[in-house]
Amino acid sequence: MSALTTLRRLITGAPLDPMDPETRRHIALIAFFAWIGLGADGLSSSCYGPEEAYLALGSHTHFGLYLAAAIAITVFIISLAYNQVIELFPNGGGGYKVATNLIGPYAGLVSGAALIVDYVLTIAISIASGADALYSLLPLWLHPFKIPFECVMIGMLVMLNLRGMKEAIKFLLPIFVGFVVTHVFLIVYGIYAHADRLPSLIPDTINETVSLSHEVGWIFVVSTVLLAYSQGGGTYTGLEAVSNNVNTLAEPRVATGKWTMLYMATSLAFTAGGIMLLYLLWNATQSPGQTLNAVVFKSIIEHLDLGSAFANQSGLLVVLTLEAGLLFVAANTGFLGGPAVLSNMAADSWVPRQFRQLSSRLVTQNGVVLMGISAIAVLAWSNGSVGLLVVLYSINVFLTFSISLLGLCIYWWSNRESRGNWLRRLLLSLLGLGVTSSILVVLVVEKFGTGGWVTIVITGIVIAICLAIRRHYDITRTQLHQIDKLFSGPAVQLDTADPPPLDPQQPTAVFFVGKNRGVAMHALLWVQRLFPGHFRNFVFLSVGEVDAQCYDGQGALRTLRYEMENSLRYYVNFCHGHGLAARSYLAFGTDPVAELIKLAEQVAGEFSNSVCFASKLIFADENFFSRWLHNQTAMAIQQRLHLKGQQMVILPMKVV
Repeated sequence: MSALTTLRRLITGAPLDPMDPETRRHIALIAFFAWIGLGADGLSSSCYGPEEAYLALGSHTHFGLYLAAAIAITVFIISLAYNQVIELFPNGGGGYKVATNLIGPYAGLVSGAALIVDYVLTIAISIASGADALYSLLPLWLHPFKIPFECVMIGMLVMLNLRGMKEAIKFLLPIFVGFVVTHVFLIVYGIYAHADRLPSLIPDTINETVSLSHEVGWIFVVSTVLLAYSQGGGTYTGLEAVSNNVNTLAEPRVATGKWTMLYMATSLAFTAGGIMLLYLLWNATQSPGQTLNAVVFKSIIEHLDLGSAFANQSGLLVVLTLEAGLLFVAANTGFLGGPAVLSNMAADSWVPRQFRQLSSRLVTQNGVVLMGISAIAVLAWSNGSVGLLVVLYSINVFLTFSISLLGLCIYWWSNRESRGNWLRRLLLSLLGLGVTSSILVVLVVEKFGTGGWVTIVITGIVIAICLAIRRHYDITRTQLHQIDKLFSGPAVQLDTADPPPLDPQQPTAVFFVGKNRGVAMHALLWVQRLFPGHFRNFVFLSVGEVDAQCYDGQGALRTLRYEMENSLRYYVNFCHGHGLAARSYLAFGTDPVAELIKLAEQVAGEFSNSVCFASKLIFADENFFSRWLHNQTAMAIQQRLHLKGQQMVILPMKVV
């Protein structure tokens, strides 16, 4: 094993066998781990969402009582609606699959593009907010170092996620549990310590509301509350993460997903609503360099009195460190959800197919790396401004919420005659759609000029890129399909009773073949034409690539094996039908190039006089874009075989 391989394994861990039945069990998440890995994003939003909403009230802080109630109610409305998504799409995909299947492919594209941008912003805003919480404890002269610190944290999360989802979650588990325990205690104690104010809080809020309405009108009152409520839209982010990643959950997936959603909704509603109530009860006000959470928790800990000023400061240090830690854990949701969305979109050809590929640790590493690089770019551009990032973040969150809930409304109405309890579910979806779409409209209108337009432009650019990629793949697929049709005859698929025997001493042609029958047959026929009668043995090598889609359902791997075996049988039977000796070899893995090299070495040991052949697509207007969209497998194999002293010839196949 080379030094580079040893270093890579040290960082990412030993490779996993994708075909081992135990592997799925090893990487699947039970509800508790899913709550940590996928729910941390939602729970962490209580560190910045309530603050944004509370500050938007200005001097009318009593309205925070309405916000506390609205936050808790909204969380449960959205989570209950997304339980329907889990039921209807147990293989994951969330908002993207809902929009694609229930509305149409272009609605799915918009939802998917918004989710990709969202997950990048999930990482950026969580890291930025976590750094703000941590730097609230540090002197102001250290604050210029926040951005470099945030970039280092993203780099660490990238490395951690390359080891695998469950491994990352286990590492982050103590931080999550510590946050939950400390914040539940502080919220309960903070409310208890000022419980004498609770009886007057409701009548005081009502009196101020009525008084203000007489002065400036009900329209001002309602718009103030609605704007603040919309400003806190970041509080509800992360609730869609479970539905996007149902395929990563332990069986039974639907039940596990619903339990995870319940844990998320309950913890978020309690924490976010409780923190909003603490702001009211403890009269929280902004302090330079500190978050509102830091201000109110400092007051609560001083009231608790741990025995000395040093102990009080240490207690606050622990709380804010755990808060920062949880925000870093929440950033990990972007590394779980973002690659999952990219994988689903790659299956539909909206993004390069490389985003479906898995590493040896069964991680969609291309997506993980892209998320990390993009988040660093966003942090550098925004200078880590949580206020700006919340605006960018919330618009796309509620865009995807609204599209998904619209899809559910369409589904339940269309299936009202065949599905039980359709009316109750339709009403729930309509209620959720009303809530999320109203927040979306307010955010776009109010924040368009202060950063909202950036989200719209970025999402639009992503959509345009996806459309160009899909067009290229559609054209290529059409051309290959037409070629495949030339070799779709069933006669050659019949097994030959007495096939010609192989002679290992004779010249052997070895073909690397894939899913496209026409591409492989192009190579076979060209070899026979270029070297008539020279080769006496014909060997076909193929690798079933285990990508992210292979873990969508229990039967996906079996289907992959059947398709690959059936494909190889066609080539062997074709040769037998023409009096040619033939054999096939099949392997499975996450890296097709590595597996094909192993098969080629095995064949070279059995057939000493062998030459390898493969086809390569050549485009009339080939450029960086077309080369980027195709993985150049043939070129990679040729280079590695030549280094080993094996011969390989690439046959060009022109595509318009």
